[in-house]
Amino acid sequence: MSQDRPKAEAKTRWIEHDPGYQRSWLLLALAPLFVLLLAAAAFAQENITKSHGFSTYGDLKYPADFPHFDYVNPDAPKGGEISVWADGTFDSMNPYVRKGRPGSLASIMFEALVESSSDETGSIYGLVAHTIEYPDSQDWVIFHMRPEATFSNGDPVTAHDVAFSHNLFIEQGLPSYSQAVSQLIQGAEALDDHRVKFTFMPDVPRKNLIGQAGSTPIFSKKWYEETGARLDETRMEPGPGSGPYMLEGFRINEEIRYVRNPDYWGNDLGINQGRNNFDLIRVEYFADSNAAFEGFKSGEYTFRIESEAEANTWATGYNFPAVESGHVVQKSLPDGNLPTALGFVFNLRKPMLQDVRVREALGLMYSFEWSNETLYQNLFARQDSFWEGSDLEATGLPEGRELELLQEVAADLPEGAIDQPAVTFEALSNRQLDRKALRRATALMSEAGWEVGDDGKLRNADGQTLKLEWLGRNPLLDRVINPIVANMEQLGVDITYNRVDTSQFVTRRREFDFDIIIFGYSTSLEPGIGLPQWFGTEAAENSTRNMAGTANKAVDVLMDKVVDATNREDLIPAVRALDRSLRAMRFWVPLWYKSDYWVAHYDMYEHPETLPPYALGYLDFWWYNAEKGEALKAAGALR
Repeated sequence: MSQDRPKAEAKTRWIEHDPGYQRSWLLLALAPLFVLLLAAAAFAQENITKSHGFSTYGDLKYPADFPHFDYVNPDAPKGGEISVWADGTFDSMNPYVRKGRPGSLASIMFEALVESSSDETGSIYGLVAHTIEYPDSQDWVIFHMRPEATFSNGDPVTAHDVAFSHNLFIEQGLPSYSQAVSQLIQGAEALDDHRVKFTFMPDVPRKNLIGQAGSTPIFSKKWYEETGARLDETRMEPGPGSGPYMLEGFRINEEIRYVRNPDYWGNDLGINQGRNNFDLIRVEYFADSNAAFEGFKSGEYTFRIESEAEANTWATGYNFPAVESGHVVQKSLPDGNLPTALGFVFNLRKPMLQDVRVREALGLMYSFEWSNETLYQNLFARQDSFWEGSDLEATGLPEGRELELLQEVAADLPEGAIDQPAVTFEALSNRQLDRKALRRATALMSEAGWEVGDDGKLRNADGQTLKLEWLGRNPLLDRVINPIVANMEQLGVDITYNRVDTSQFVTRRREFDFDIIIFGYSTSLEPGIGLPQWFGTEAAENSTRNMAGTANKAVDVLMDKVVDATNREDLIPAVRALDRSLRAMRFWVPLWYKSDYWVAHYDMYEHPETLPPYALGYLDFWWYNAEKGEALKAAGALR
């Protein structure tokens, strides 16, 4: 050390006496300050928006301090009970548990900073937050929170709770969610008790990020720290939420009761007027849908939505005494949402299903025409597109900007994706097994290297049979699945239909332990950053939304184009190109769709005359007519 000191001193003296070196050293020392000043100047020049809401495209429909949404009845009475049903079992009241099955509606107790309206797309409005602040770049967003917001136990909701909740989802949420959001949001920090800032990753598209940040459910940091609870654990204590409903009680696998919080902090907000009208929401559990329908007929619960799987019940089952006496009413109510892309899905992770010709052949074994006429009284239409019936649906041959986008990724697209019309499912004969379809499927299998042996089984060059398992859960779908399975057997497939209990089904679906499964893809009229969770390569091995395990470079690029679109003119051709490409992969065989909600309920509930296009809202803005309810009880229609 003593030998080095003179050299250091000499260097210092040289610096002191060399004007050129001094100037260079000074510039280096001041460089960080210059960078900060430039950044500050740029920040000062960037326009900052403060608003009561945010819209992806265009203007918000509702102004600041709007008195209520147009589609609600602001004078709707509060009171009464509505009861619905759920199937199977539950073993947790933590709605975000990784394993097990949470109770139905368990997330109803938790709110977020923002909420969307039901009569416009791509818009959000402040709920726990009253103001949204962001720059033109949307590199960050600050939510200014309402100081009056409280949890159900009376504790205030603060920015510290919001930041904590975001980090909790990243650390203990579903891996698919954690991975996706970590790539989008750099971090969340509480600037003070009522301002929370989210900073976004520098190189990701900005579309939907503000909505993503603002929609995170808010938990009590204090409760989690005091109890040591985890987000990913099975537990029957959900913790306090700030929403209008609280957990009143439950009986395992029988019933859950949510009661309206009379001290709910947000009762007077315009966004809540005419909403949250029932005093009690009750969920009754049944072993399966057949038992549930019998329970409805006897008055064990009072409100029922018929799904596509229950079409036969809707068409022929409502002839029991309560309907004939007028105590139960049936309604078809308009649904303006995109139909869920419901179909049977092939697991592309499985080697036997990676050839598109095999998947096309298997898809030909479903006759929509026979199924719709024989099983469902022609109640349905056949779906072709993930964006069915909208201006985002691909049709015919591609042209214009859509064609240009497809040509950019042509090398990674399936054959025919560009030079043939968008994949549709041509009408077959009204027979369970269409002979023309069988011949076409056999030819496709032969092209793919599968030949029928003397035993009637398809075998490849290695002598392996095409052995597949169709995993199911809902007994109402047996009548749909069994004929398709029988047709596949006729084709020579060694296939088994295995219907398991709900718990096993959920576990196996999460672990992608199936070959074929019925699944519904939910798309949007303004698709954005959520798309890769449904169809992206990075999500193929862990996202329970990417059920098929799609992993295609062209699809990834086209999804980026969709996310990058800043206006409808760019969005429409990008979505059409994506839709066309996904359909050409033939991993999804659509079953059917309907354009209405099928609703049945005991005649004591009312709703606004004009419903919004994007929500039925039966637990949101419907209400209880006390006079009608008492009349039903007096008539003995309800227990």
